[in-house]
Amino acid sequence: MTSAGAAKRSSNRERVYAELRRRIVTLELAPGASLSENELAAQLSVSRTPVRESLILLAEEGLVHIFPKLGSFVARIDPERVADAQFVREAIELASIADAEQLVDEPAIAELRELIAAQNATTDVNTFFELDEQFHKSLLAVGGHGSAWRTVVGAKAHLDRARRLGIMGESSLQSLACEHAAVVDALEARDGERAAAALRTHLRKVFTDIEKIRDRSPELFSDGTVTRPTRRVVAVWS
Repeated sequence: MTSAGAAKRSSNRERVYAELRRRIVTLELAPGASLSENELAAQLSVSRTPVRESLILLAEEGLVHIFPKLGSFVARIDPERVADAQFVREAIELASIADAEQLVDEPAIAELRELIAAQNATTDVNTFFELDEQFHKSLLAVGGHGSAWRTVVGAKAHLDRARRLGIMGESSLQSLACEHAAVVDALEARDGERAAAALRTHLRKVFTDIEKIRDRSPELFSDGTVTRPTRRVVAVWS
């Protein structure tokens, strides 16, 4: 293979991997959904090779399960992986709050409040999720740790699926915006302890959401074991 051919293959794999990971994390591909290499290759206008290679990479992350002679499936949500990701996220974001208390200024408070206002103004789940992401990224930046967001993002693919399910089941998105406001209010008052407590409560809400959703739709969740499917089905929830 020429260097140009190798570069194109690598580029295709990276593009396909990024797109499939996005679809899984955003729940566009539901937990338990079957993954056809042929269908995905046709959708993404590539050969089956980059699709197969991407599925292997996603399997290494625990987002896909591959069963020889049966096929590939989106992994169901594993509460233990969610808890691990939450541990990493909470450790980083709470550690930044102490610095944010010292460094926060009026422009930073204004930026955070603008994001909260945008959250209050939307009823679209996907829009709210993106604004939520921007809020937490900006909060880290206030503490001088904006680059740590890449570490948080890399760790929380499993967590994000649970968070999206939680937001989808939220009766009022604005209640989450109020939780953000509580953090900002405390920071503006230079009360780092209260800000940390409000942020901790907000971040840990995902565990309550998981229990509610698992009671309603247990088929979306893993019990920690990987069971070979008996047929190719897509999990569906209301």
